[in-house]
Amino acid sequence: MQTNLLASFTALSLSLLLGAQAPVGASGQPQDHKPAQDAAAKIPLAAYTRVSGITGNLDSIGSDTLNNLMTLWSEGFKKMYPNVKMQVEGKGSGTAPPAITEGKAQLGPMSRPMKKTEEEAFEKKHGFKPTGIKVAVDGLAVYVHKDCPLTELSLEQVDSVFSATRKGGGTDVTTWGQLGVTGAWADKPISLYGRNSASGTYVYFKEHALFGGDFKPSVKEQPGSASVVRSVGEDPYAMGFSGIGARTSEVKTLRLAKKKGEPTYSTEEADVLSGKYPLSRFLLVYVNKTPNKALSPNVREFLRFVLSAEGQAIVEKDGYLGLPPKVVASELRRVGEGEN
Repeated sequence: MQTNLLASFTALSLSLLLGAQAPVGASGQPQDHKPAQDAAAKIPLAAYTRVSGITGNLDSIGSDTLNNLMTLWSEGFKKMYPNVKMQVEGKGSGTAPPAITEGKAQLGPMSRPMKKTEEEAFEKKHGFKPTGIKVAVDGLAVYVHKDCPLTELSLEQVDSVFSATRKGGGTDVTTWGQLGVTGAWADKPISLYGRNSASGTYVYFKEHALFGGDFKPSVKEQPGSASVVRSVGEDPYAMGFSGIGARTSEVKTLRLAKKKGEPTYSTEEADVLSGKYPLSRFLLVYVNKTPNKALSPNVREFLRFVLSAEGQAIVEKDGYLGLPPKVVASELRRVGEGEN
C-alpha cells in the first residue's frame, strides 16, 4: 500500500541507508522498513563503464540545491559522451514535477519527495507514477554566522524562531537572549533567511522543522541555497537554513535535537547517515519510466554515471554525502543496469 511521501520521509528514517532495503513502489517510495541493526561497511563502489551509442539531448529542470551537482555530473558525463547535449536549469524542486510530466525535461532533480498532488498529475497524464532515484544524502542545516556563540537547538526552538504558528509547542523567539545567548548578543534581534516556496528545501523545512506550520513573514526569502548561506555569513545576527553542500567558512551549522533535553547531533557524516541528525534527507532525481520498460539509453546511462564511483565522488566533493553501497545497488537495479 502506497504511503504518503512526506510522511514516510519524516526525518528520512536513514536506517534505510544502512540496513536492509524496504520494498519500493513505482515512485521510489519506501513502503515499509525495519530499523538497521548494523552500519553498512564502507566498500568501494563500481567504476562507471562506458557503453556505445549514447547521443541526443538531456534536459534537467528542478532543484536549486541539486543544481551544482547536476552541472558537475553533466560535465563528467559529457566527457564520456561528447555527442550528448545537456542543459541544467535549477529554479526549485517545485519546477521538476511539471517539467517531467509535460516532457520538457527527462530529469527532475528534487530535494524533497514529490507531493501527492504532483504524483497524481503525472499519473493522470501517463497512467503510472513517476520514478524517484536517490542520488545523494543531505543534512539540511540550520546556519548561523561563524562568530555566533550559539551551538545547538532543539527542533522546538527552531520552530519558535522561524514559525508564526509554532506547532512545535514553543513560545515566540525573536532575540538571541531567548535562546540562552548572553552578553552583547542577548538583546539583538535574529535576522531570518530562507528559501522561497518553489524550493524543496522550503517544503522540507516547513514539514519537518516547523511541524507543518507557517513561516514568519520576517523570513527573507532567497533565490538559492548559496544565497541563504551568503546572507548569513554577511550578517552576524542571522540564522538561515540550507543544504550542507552550500556551507562556507563564514558560517557554522548548529547541532540539533529532535526534542528538548534529548542529545544533539551534527551535520557530520556519521550523524547524518545514522539518521540521528533530525533533518537528514535523500536528494532525488525523478524520471518518467514506464513500468517493465527500459529507460531511454541516455537517461539510463546518466543515472548509472551518477550512481558510480565517479558520480558519488562528485557528490562528496560538492559537500554532500554519498549514498551507502546498499542503496546504490538498490537504485541501480531500479534504473535498469544493462538494459537495452
